[in-house]
Formats: sequence, C-alpha cells, structure tokens
Amino acid sequence: MALLPSKGVVISVPVLVLSVAAATIFLFFLLSALSSSPPPCTCPIPTSDSTSTRSSAADSRNVRFGDQISASAEDVEWVKSQIEANGLHMQQNVLRKGINPRTRRQQLQDLLQFKGISHYEGEETNNHTALPCPGELLVEEHHSNYGEPWAGGRDVFEFLADSAHLMPNSKVLEIGCGTLRVGLHFIRYLNPEHFHCLERDELSLMAALRYELPSQGLLYKRPLIVKGEDMNFSKFGDGTMYSLIYASAVFLHMPDNLVWIGLEKLAGRLKPLEGRIFVSHNIKFCSRLGGDECTKRLNHLGLEYLGKHTHDSLLFNHYEIWFEFRRFKA
Repeated sequence: MALLPSKGVVISVPVLVLSVAAATIFLFFLLSALSSSPPPCTCPIPTSDSTSTRSSAADSRNVRFGDQISASAEDVEWVKSQIEANGLHMQQNVLRKGINPRTRRQQLQDLLQFKGISHYEGEETNNHTALPCPGELLVEEHHSNYGEPWAGGRDVFEFLADSAHLMPNSKVLEIGCGTLRVGLHFIRYLNPEHFHCLERDELSLMAALRYELPSQGLLYKRPLIVKGEDMNFSKFGDGTMYSLIYASAVFLHMPDNLVWIGLEKLAGRLKPLEGRIFVSHNIKFCSRLGGDECTKRLNHLGLEYLGKHTHDSLLFNHYEIWFEFRRFKA
C-alpha cells in the first residue's frame, strides 16, 4: 500500500515507519547528551582588573555602612549637590506660621505658663511622665552653656575615634564629659557600658542623665557616668583597660599637680602601645616643667608624647588642637 501526496510523490508505509523510528532514536540520544552534567572544572578562573576594581568598590561600600566614622569627600559632595538641586538658600529667620523662632527664654516662659500644648491637671498632674524633665533642659539651655556650638561635638568624636582606631568593642573614658556634647556620639557608636565619664558639675550631669540620654534613645547603652572631682577612678573597676582616654578643655581648669595625679592613675588603665590619651588646647601642665623634665616625668609613668594635631571642623570655620600620648610599656 502506498500513500499518494498531493504533489504526486509516492512514499511507501515501511519507509515512513523506518524514518520516524530513526528520528526518534536520534532525538533520544540528543536529549540524553544535553541533559548530562559536564564534569566540574578545576581550572583557576582568571580575574580581570575590572573585576578587582568592582570588588574593591563593593568592599568600600560595605565599609561605609559599617566601620567608617567621618564623612567622606563623596558624602560632602553629595549633600552639596542635594542643596544645589533643591535650590536651597539661607533665608532670614522671621516669624511665620509653623515656625516660631523664639529665644530660649521665651520658650521657657511659655513652657512654664502653658505647660506645652496638652498637659494633665489636678491630682493626675505628675502621674504620666516616666522621667520628669525640668523646663530649662526641655528648651536646651545647656546647649549654650559651654563648648558651643553644640554641633562641634561630632567633630571631636570623629577626630578622636579615627585617630585611636576605635571599634564598637573599644572602651573609652572621658574626663569631664559635661552635658555629653561629645559623649553622645561615643555612646551611640560603642557597645553598651563601654563609655565611661568622670564629671564634677552637677547641673551638667543632670542635663546628661535627665535629658540627653533619654531624648537620644541611648538609655539602653548604659554609659557609666560618675560624679567626682578628685581624679578618683575606682568606680570604673580595677581591671578596666581603655583604648582611648581624653580630656577636652578640662586640664586647663585644673591645678597642674592634680593633672599629674590623674595621669599617674590613668597610665595603668591605658592599653599598652595601641591605647591613646588625647588632651585638647594645650599641655601647660607639662610645658611649665620644661621639656626635659616633662619627658622624664612622662617616662616614669610609662607614657610618651607622640605629637600635636590640628583638626578642622566639618561645619564651621574652626579648628582644635590635640596633643597625643601613648603608653609605651606594660
């Protein structure tokens, strides 16, 4: 029997069956070959310069979100571009709806008179505030008491943290942390309980504990802030070792002999070689002795003077001078 296609070509049934069978067998072997996995390649994969560059860039981006402290040049250029793109310019600060540029004195008067927008009266007055805060702190008068502008605290933190190569698990001691203008940044960066401070002024301590830590959401960091003025560091624990000890414009107001007493007590608490002591503005407690005598006294404590640094502010035309020391022996 034969099939007669429309164009008159005669194809016998046996030939047709054989052709279909051959095609099926060929397709089976083709699919088997494609589905089989090739043996794993043990050859080294070449890397190009562009691949390395991309990897380095990725690593750099990871560092930016993790370890970098100071603003980079790229950060500064980015924010400048945002200001320019939005056409922003400083305008005169005049009274306008929604923005009331009152003085802190006026704000305090309103707060005391009107107690804010809503408040409880009568017997319920004091039952709804977990941490009652004085009005003087709520209007942030302590931000202008000393060390202003307040924003400069970030500059000090960046310089010291970068210079001492701090990590979150480092321990830091500030002598005279005041209202935490600088300390807030260390507390936020460091692990809980890793920031310690000795402060003598009670009003500053009240501002730090009753306003700054709660308002910044940093109570969980449990900084150890101790009231004292005699260079007594016993409350910080005998075995505590610091990566950074610093005093910002504090030694200026202390008798030289008390500064040396403090250095003698602190030298043994500083990590050898890697730990740093930074003192701002000047070190007259040292220079008044004379260069050779000062060096001899420092060496007796196991300390050495490493040099003077000038650090520029990120936000305003200002610089600070810092003097660096380290412990050269255990």
